[in-house]
Amino acid sequence: MSDLAVETTAIPGLLVVRLPVHADARGWFKENWQRAKMTALGLPDFEPVQHNVAFNARRGTTRGVHTEPWDKFVSVTGGRAFGAWVDMREGDSFGTVVTCELDPATAVFVPRGVGNSYQTLDDAVAYTYLVNDHWRAGEAYPALDLADPDAAIAWPIPLAEAEVSEKDRSQPRLAEVTPMAPRTPLVLGANGQVGRALLAALPGAVGVGRDELDVTDADAVAAWPWHRHDVVLNAAAYTAVDAAETPEGRPAAWAANAAAPAALARVADAHRLTLVHYSTEYVFDGTRGDHVESEPVSPLGVYAQSKAAGELAATTAKRHYVLRTSWVVGEGGNFVRTMARLAAGGVSPSVVDDQVGRLTFADELVRATRHLLDATPERAPYGVYHVSNGGEPTTWADVAAAVFEAAGRDPGDVVRVSTAEYAAGKTLAPRPARSDFDLAKLRSTGFEPAEALPALRRYVAGLG
Repeated sequence: MSDLAVETTAIPGLLVVRLPVHADARGWFKENWQRAKMTALGLPDFEPVQHNVAFNARRGTTRGVHTEPWDKFVSVTGGRAFGAWVDMREGDSFGTVVTCELDPATAVFVPRGVGNSYQTLDDAVAYTYLVNDHWRAGEAYPALDLADPDAAIAWPIPLAEAEVSEKDRSQPRLAEVTPMAPRTPLVLGANGQVGRALLAALPGAVGVGRDELDVTDADAVAAWPWHRHDVVLNAAAYTAVDAAETPEGRPAAWAANAAAPAALARVADAHRLTLVHYSTEYVFDGTRGDHVESEPVSPLGVYAQSKAAGELAATTAKRHYVLRTSWVVGEGGNFVRTMARLAAGGVSPSVVDDQVGRLTFADELVRATRHLLDATPERAPYGVYHVSNGGEPTTWADVAAAVFEAAGRDPGDVVRVSTAEYAAGKTLAPRPARSDFDLAKLRSTGFEPAEALPALRRYVAGLG
């Protein structure tokens, strides 16, 4: 009896598993799927949801080549079968063929997009397979002619002598097959500053606004084809901080900022997705700075409270990154653009000088997002991360003065006022006085944030 082992093959992700079989006079026993032991050896934790068995009465029964949009773990419970797999995914490995003999001591993990086929070498072979998604009516996926000359599968029993269905005999050849596309990231809130930056940086990402997918609508969420995606990036939010305090704004803020992330967390677990959720420094009351991820949240207003609840909901997803960020600047309306416009117009604005934080440029936030997604879970574990540009913390007035200087205006033209002075006569939601983050956890993953002030100067120069 050999030890449990996992072997790689010429098809990326296709793994051969050698199983210990315990035999005696009564027969044999094996652990056909053993999550802890197998994942420790490199098999993906693919979360099977269904176990199927195909009984094949006669030697020579041949099935495939079928390419389902889910992962499979195939094996036999008696007798032998010749297995053949063809990579049908987009990419350099398209058309690669791997074969091996299946017996009770050999199983194969077949990743999504790899065509699966087999031919029984004995009578009465039960071919079993675990899958991690349910069959969907109307779902089309690639199939391949068993006799395709380009694949050139060396069937032990000639196909002319084998038991093959008419459907499997009439499948297209490799040159006619449309390769299976990879699952793509889905960006929610695609029209916002962060959403636009994400779409620009993530090849193949699909972006949707609320008019295309309202995640506060249970029916719309249920109908969305989540199986086409591998990552959901939730950049959608109710961000009208002051309006959130109104009778109309309160329910809207809670629906978008709390209920929607809860729905997305359920979706992520149901479809094996990674959820990236963007949050805010407003979850802290700002009575102290240098906020660490483990600091208990202390939100002040309705917007802040709804975002804190959304964070908690998002962290219930098995695979999640909650990225708290501050003072976001990207494409679209933002504080920096406003200050640049006022500088150009000869205005001398009053800007608060007692709220402290760091700017976060949208492209820097996206760079951190990609870094976390590309890293291994061991290097960048799922969880909450603080993300902003680096450098010394500043006040809003400091930022305004830097914009004026970059625009050719005297930075002294910015009138520095306190929050109380600015708020006099206005109905404003409370703001945290200190918004600066400790970035040590993010740095521990190998990411070094770019400093904020040089990035600010580049941004202003790009405004033309």
